[in-house]
Amino acid sequence: MTNDALGAAPVVDLGDHATLTGRHAVPLPTYERDALRRSIVHLGVGGFHRSHLATYVDELCATGNRDWAIVGAGMLPADQTIADALTTQGGLYSLVERDHGQTQVRVVGSIVDYVFAADQREPLIDRLAAPDTAIATLTITEGGYPVDHEGRFDPDSAAPAFDVLVEALDRRRRSAVAPLTVISCDNVSDNGATTKAVTLGVAEQRGGSLAHWIDSNVAFPNRRVDRITPATTDDDRRWLRETHSIIDRAPVFTEPFRQWVLEDDFASDRPPWEALDILLTSDVEPYETLKLRVLNAAHSSLAYLAALGGYRFVHDAINNSTLRQFIVQLLSAEVRPVLPLTPGIDPARYSNEVLQRFANPAIGDQIARLCLDGSSKFPKFLLPTLRGQLRQRGPIRCTTLALAGWCRYLATVDRSELAYDPRLDALVPLAVEALSEPRAFLSFTPVFGPDLPNTPRFTDEFTRSLRLLSEMPIPSAIASAIGSDAQDGDATARQR
Repeated sequence: MTNDALGAAPVVDLGDHATLTGRHAVPLPTYERDALRRSIVHLGVGGFHRSHLATYVDELCATGNRDWAIVGAGMLPADQTIADALTTQGGLYSLVERDHGQTQVRVVGSIVDYVFAADQREPLIDRLAAPDTAIATLTITEGGYPVDHEGRFDPDSAAPAFDVLVEALDRRRRSAVAPLTVISCDNVSDNGATTKAVTLGVAEQRGGSLAHWIDSNVAFPNRRVDRITPATTDDDRRWLRETHSIIDRAPVFTEPFRQWVLEDDFASDRPPWEALDILLTSDVEPYETLKLRVLNAAHSSLAYLAALGGYRFVHDAINNSTLRQFIVQLLSAEVRPVLPLTPGIDPARYSNEVLQRFANPAIGDQIARLCLDGSSKFPKFLLPTLRGQLRQRGPIRCTTLALAGWCRYLATVDRSELAYDPRLDALVPLAVEALSEPRAFLSFTPVFGPDLPNTPRFTDEFTRSLRLLSEMPIPSAIASAIGSDAQDGDATARQR
């Protein structure tokens, strides 16, 4: 604990978490964290988990419920940074909600322990197999699920998270410990069923009766989660220190909006979610489909065209009239007509809300974040719309333009500056070849399957879109591709 030289508010270092209880003007948790049951293990503690599930659990703890707290875990070498930060701070971190002209800051305390398992998996397996653990949750990104383009388990792909999960489930089975509920919080289509398929696939590789036991006893509820959470920057950490006198190695910056729709299917006890703003339902699929094909598809479709146009932030990109018209047309003309009905939600209103959220300048969401894992995202977010429109002979210009933008991004951006994708080594050469032979890119069946490369209407439209992006400035190419006269080339809004 230090004081600012000019007599400002005392600076609170969350690394001094043992000395902070009740004595400082910082919005700290009021519940007794040491008394909480370590009942949820979360693998993949990134910003989204901490802006979503961890905040819900924090609010539950604040009601006096001691039965639910989170043990965070990470298996990748890159998880070392968050492991060190949360360990130093005793699991505490700041949640900063930003909207137009408004900011709310509080300290979240629901993560009470962290297991770093990049080098040694045994402690994580032990924690998952512990009798106190009732729920395992995952945010391991779309690429962490070894499935093919139809969502089937791919036995030839690595599945480290599921190797650990299956070993822990086997130990629970052999020790007669209550089975787990496993909840995917990733943007994976039909995520509960997909998570179950991968878990069973890994279990079947081990042989014996384990897969049958998992199938009969472990619950894999579907869910829909929604909250825009950009990556935290050094500037964000500096801002928190300067404006709120908090030193935090791992703050989270997010929007006020949040949503969680969860299938009420648990293997044993569950938190009283109905006490919070969580919708429990017997059928999550229409809500999940709406979010994936509207918000997530709009994100990915905007990402690569915006990157090619030199944009750094989402709010700047969506405020470009041409890019905004592209997204509006994508959602209204191509996405919404092939969406299933969603009880209680108007897709047009939801689409407008998404655009408003994209335009929030206080979030500072980065285009680079949206460019991650395109090969995992497009098959789930955008290609179902494309296939739906092809079946009914509807419009496909916007969906195809988005894919052409991805191809040109991979082909022309320096390799050192490309956003991470586990399939870059295979995709980049195909994208480069596509500059002279566009159909080369479409030959990548893990993304496009066997059908789309053999659909002349799509391949012709893709060739046209890629040619326009090669021959014209990005705003002009977009306007020409979607049949618009809007060509807002104003570069002043761009943050390079």
